[in-house]
Amino acid sequence: MTIHWCGTGLSAIPGLRRLIEAGRDVTVWNRSTDKARAMVGDLTDTIHAFDMDALAKVLNPGDVVVSMLPGDWHVPLAELCLERGAHFVSSSYIAPEMRALDQAARDKGLCFVNEIGLDPGIDHLMAHHLVADYRASKAYEAGNDLSFTSYCGGVPKQPNPFRYKFSWSPLGVLKALRSPSRSIRNFSELRVARPWDAISSYDAPLPTPETFEVYPNRDSIPFIADYRFDPDWRIKDFVRGTLRLNGWSEAWKPIFAEIETLEGTAGDSRLKEMSDQFWQENAYEEGEPDRVVLCVDLRAENAGKPVWHKSYVMDAWGDARGTAMARLVSIPVSLAVDSVLTREIAAGVSAAPHDPKLVARYLGEVNQLAQHLTVVDHLS
Repeated sequence: MTIHWCGTGLSAIPGLRRLIEAGRDVTVWNRSTDKARAMVGDLTDTIHAFDMDALAKVLNPGDVVVSMLPGDWHVPLAELCLERGAHFVSSSYIAPEMRALDQAARDKGLCFVNEIGLDPGIDHLMAHHLVADYRASKAYEAGNDLSFTSYCGGVPKQPNPFRYKFSWSPLGVLKALRSPSRSIRNFSELRVARPWDAISSYDAPLPTPETFEVYPNRDSIPFIADYRFDPDWRIKDFVRGTLRLNGWSEAWKPIFAEIETLEGTAGDSRLKEMSDQFWQENAYEEGEPDRVVLCVDLRAENAGKPVWHKSYVMDAWGDARGTAMARLVSIPVSLAVDSVLTREIAAGVSAAPHDPKLVARYLGEVNQLAQHLTVVDHLS
């Protein structure tokens, strides 16, 4: 079986190299073959210019297509996989159009695995572990009030005045700032039109406690079911959000004000201009370390008193192995590819696995990627 790895951007390389070094049959596809050779040419000569028609000609039943390309490519590639009887893996959120392929993939016994990068991905694994741990605990009771938070962010290891640096095109970050969010706060649904309308302070339980700014990200509500919460559980808080350095909201205030005014084609054009400017002014320098912080927390209360409370806390930064972001996005993707090839993941469209054996194995690998990863028991 051949792994067709599409895209060799900055966040793709460690996972790709892991698969090649493990002896997997990998074909690399990238829009620029020169860039791909610069990244993995020391390991393989099987590098081609990315083209859907060319890929279609060599894609065989049982192969795996990995899409590390921009999001617009995921569904067309998955549809090609469906046509050719191949599997599909990506780190991105499951779009409605991807979800619509679920039954057809099941009927053909094909695995279409998504949301298996950093966020979404590693955060899902941590959530699955915490929920299973809580279910198995003596504190478990259907009448408990549950609070769940998951905050993740890529931030500069060496803070700058802008309070942020970009490891890839800033356009995705800017577009995300235009997205509404939905979460649960104090037993009620909270809808927010723009992230900056819901920025709050968060004390991360790191070895040296540190305070960050956080805000809700996208629609958290569907993940209540994805994380295997029972329908009758009493949910006080449920928020999946983004984490930023303190001072970020103040540094970005002029950007928020301008984004609020942008509309239509002209607005999209201005976003692209802003992206290009930010890429020039606030990209990481060669060898400059990035940092990723991820905190996933589950708390159960009874009559207002905590009866169970644990957090996954991860802190990782760039080192001789490269950027933390690249490791934490692409290595989980490569783990999912392994699991697809060994038939450990069920057919259909799915996110990061919830099977306890895979969760434990994947998190064991993640532990090697981060400088700090631990579970904090707040009541012990």
